[in-house]
Amino acid sequence: MKLAEALILRADHQTRLAQLKNRLKMVARVQEGDQPAEDPQALIAELERTAENLVALIQQINRTNSVTTLETGLTLSDALAVRDVMGQRHAFYRDLAQRATITQDRYSRSEVKFQSTLDVAALQQQADQIAREYRELDTRIQSANWLTDLIE
Repeated sequence: MKLAEALILRADHQTRLAQLKNRLKMVARVQEGDQPAEDPQALIAELERTAENLVALIQQINRTNSVTTLETGLTLSDALAVRDVMGQRHAFYRDLAQRATITQDRYSRSEVKFQSTLDVAALQQQADQIAREYRELDTRIQSANWLTDLIE
């Protein structure tokens, strides 16, 4: 199995756990004399099996990510950490540029006038640069995911 397939399967397991949790909530209590729509014990057993499979899958993904190296020399684990922080930095610069952009909502000359304390164009350029680097790194990660076999 390729790493990308394992990542898709992991997402499926996580979705399945959420669905089982909701189904269990629905049958956890019934009015006296009524029967639940589904057997709660069977749902719990399925939840436990899915959770065990998810743990094993995550462990395999983590092992694979820690030994797989991109052409840049970073392991997939390190590249994922860089990408995550890069996404946060991009959001920071984008939001800061938006906040620093002056829009004059004054209705009369007596209202307060605001001015920016930051270079909005430079902030936007920084956000754009980080977004470009993020896309390039994400492409390398996605490519590696489809080329790398999952470590059992």
